[in-house]
Amino acid sequence: MRVLITGAGGQLGQDVMRVCAEAGHEGIGVDRAELDITDEASCIEVLERLRPEAVIHAAAYTAVDRAETDVDEAYRVNAAGSRNMAVACERIGARCCYISTDYVFDGSAAEPYGEYDLAAPRSVYGKSKLAGERLVSSLCSRWFIVRTSWVYGVHGDNFVKTMLKLAATGKPLKVVDDQTGSPTYTVDLSRFLVRLIETERYGIYHATGGGSCTWYEFARAIFEERGLQVELAPCSTGEFPRPAPRPAYSVLGAAAIRTNGFQELPHWREGLRAFLKELPKDGTAQ
Repeated sequence: MRVLITGAGGQLGQDVMRVCAEAGHEGIGVDRAELDITDEASCIEVLERLRPEAVIHAAAYTAVDRAETDVDEAYRVNAAGSRNMAVACERIGARCCYISTDYVFDGSAAEPYGEYDLAAPRSVYGKSKLAGERLVSSLCSRWFIVRTSWVYGVHGDNFVKTMLKLAATGKPLKVVDDQTGSPTYTVDLSRFLVRLIETERYGIYHATGGGSCTWYEFARAIFEERGLQVELAPCSTGEFPRPAPRPAYSVLGAAAIRTNGFQELPHWREGLRAFLKELPKDGTAQ
């Protein structure tokens, strides 16, 4: 299968490219320089020229805090850009797999969110990603929407790398302990995405590492797995105020994965161990 990956230079995109190749597919990666998703004519031209059978649309505006003031750009990329990709996919009959986020929920739940629970984003980022979901599902007849959370991988910056860098300073650390979610290793997520686009089981999916934890518990696990002795203390979200509100609880239930016959992603701690084996000891990307 020929698969086009947008945002191929990003943290997730690079692993999707690798997993596509491992699965025997022809992965064609494009980044911003090669495809401006905000330009509808460019999207149509590129897809008509390359004729992919499926598109994994991972390109996005992901600066969560900056989006609170850069509203138009967040919507231009996450909403209009996704609309353009959906329209281009529909023109050539390609499957469109849109990567979304736990931020489409308000975080007030006490149990994992289902795929068809009411979305009520509180941040501009979450609202713009939900707009992208709605445009993809209304403009393309062969669509997958995959919501994920707390993503980390070898490529790019992420929470795990930040914690390892901070641990190296030897200073005491405080990490938020009142936000709960599910860390997701990009390789595990990429394997699911590639399996998904091989099928015609369209719809909304939640794909995250199994189980859940707080950011503080995640940090503690990182240090335990690395064998690091770090003075670590829990704190509240209020002690580290940010422009964009974070969901206090954003655990995503995986009913669609199970009912459609797919295998759930490994537990988040298994994903962390696999990631740390791949990450160089100095914490840098490959």
